[in-house]
Amino acid sequence: MHLRKHDLRFILVFLFFFLALFIFAIKLTLIQVFRSEHLAALAKKQQNHYVELEPVRGAILDRNLRPLAFNIPVDSLYANPKTMTAEDKKRAIQQLPAILQMSSGDISDRVGKNKYFVWMKRKLSAEEAKQVNNLRIRGLGFRKESKRFYPNGSLAAHVIGFASVDNDGLEGLELFYNKELKGSSGWMRILRDAHQRELMLERDYFLAKNGYHVVLTIDETIQYLAESALEKAMKKHNAKGASIIVIDVKTGEILAFANLPTYNLDHAAQSPVANRTNRAISFFYEPGSVFKIVTAAAALEEEQFVETDKIFCENGSYKVANHILHDHRPHGTLTFREVFEMSSNIGVTKIAQKLGPEIIYKYGKRFRFGELTGIDMYGEVAGYLKPVSQWSKTSIGAIPIGQEVVVTPLQLIYAMAAIANDGVMMKPSFVKAIKDGQEKIIRSFEPQVAGRVISVETARRLTEILVGVTENGTAPQAKIQGIRVAGKTGTAQKVVGGAYSHSQFYATFMGYAPADNPQLAAIVVFDEPHPSYFGGTVAAPVFQEVIENSLKYLQTLDAPALTAVKR
Repeated sequence: MHLRKHDLRFILVFLFFFLALFIFAIKLTLIQVFRSEHLAALAKKQQNHYVELEPVRGAILDRNLRPLAFNIPVDSLYANPKTMTAEDKKRAIQQLPAILQMSSGDISDRVGKNKYFVWMKRKLSAEEAKQVNNLRIRGLGFRKESKRFYPNGSLAAHVIGFASVDNDGLEGLELFYNKELKGSSGWMRILRDAHQRELMLERDYFLAKNGYHVVLTIDETIQYLAESALEKAMKKHNAKGASIIVIDVKTGEILAFANLPTYNLDHAAQSPVANRTNRAISFFYEPGSVFKIVTAAAALEEEQFVETDKIFCENGSYKVANHILHDHRPHGTLTFREVFEMSSNIGVTKIAQKLGPEIIYKYGKRFRFGELTGIDMYGEVAGYLKPVSQWSKTSIGAIPIGQEVVVTPLQLIYAMAAIANDGVMMKPSFVKAIKDGQEKIIRSFEPQVAGRVISVETARRLTEILVGVTENGTAPQAKIQGIRVAGKTGTAQKVVGGAYSHSQFYATFMGYAPADNPQLAAIVVFDEPHPSYFGGTVAAPVFQEVIENSLKYLQTLDAPALTAVKR
């Protein structure tokens, strides 16, 4: 009986082990047959970690290769929540917010994720990285990345624009040339141990391709001169905003370009949207008397007037249809030349009436008003030049003097520069070349002719009239000692609530120098200066200061990059 119980017990144990072995065999078979690929992939994923290799964003340089934007190496903080204990997470939630300037809730959300890798904060300052490292919290680590740096703060902000934390261009040339600047990412596969610690053993890698460098037409020194003079005058005249553009007459290259208010490129996210708005290409306005160059050019080119022709200016009051037109100061009889020197609205209107609407419109289109200039920058507006079919009975007394037409400062200065360039309009440009890290030219940008707008003879006759504006007319404050300056003033009433305001104005001056051999042209525009608001008293002095100092600066240079300007 005893032996029978022993045999039964032995059989039961044997059957138990046999059944367990059978079950394990079936389980292993199922794993091998149906789940092998999944488990192998999981193991591979746990052992191998793919790291993106970030390319270094290309630099933005001025025409003399001085850096305006480039990348610097920085630390980015990450966490591995799966390796962090409850105590590690508690310390992170308590101690990181003050260092990283983040809320404890954001920290808690990140360390609470069931992941091996979570970004805590990208691109820390050196002090932030040092303080985090001193905490010695397990599960936190750093990765090297690069951060965009703008050494001059706000200088040329509306030209350069800025990039995101991921080195994507968001505004300005950073956005327009983002593809060239950004480069392309690479990757690297790194082994990890059972505790998910990186062993830093590279298995495979694909190198990142760094971005190209973009060389601008902007001259850092002229840009500084322009911004300094503009800021000083804006404060003096209590203006709402202002713009200045300085260009090389012969090539169309932009040497300086600025708007106020502006912003610091290193802290772009904290700046108001209004400060980041590129007024010079995105705002359009009725230009006022600076638009009279179109009427003057049309009259001379069509051979309807000569400089000595006399025009009676009605002693300051003239009826056009049902509208009474006034001059700022009453004039009797003026010569054709004097009409533009004194900026007589009545004189210009009488000239336009003889020419007719079709000719005025024809020359407005020749100077490319109402069209995009094609500048290499997003956000440009075309303005509007009313076709003749839409002119009212009073339009002949409005459009020729810069009303019922809207333009941008960029359009105006290229129209003026065409006169300086013997009647040939150039296409505006911000970029001279794109280069790689070995200084090899990937793409060069040669000056482009947009077209001839007037003859050489007309351009030179018009230059003499515009010299008279600064020597005998409305802009004596634009004169430069020893250099003849050609220019035109404009003081335009703003349209407020559908009517012209008597207290809000745009003040404009644009011109070029030296008039005998034009090199530089510039436009200065102020939005709502007060109490003084005339273009000749508000904008002309800024032109004078910037152009005089820029010409002196260019004379001291011996740089091949500026041979297009030095003549």
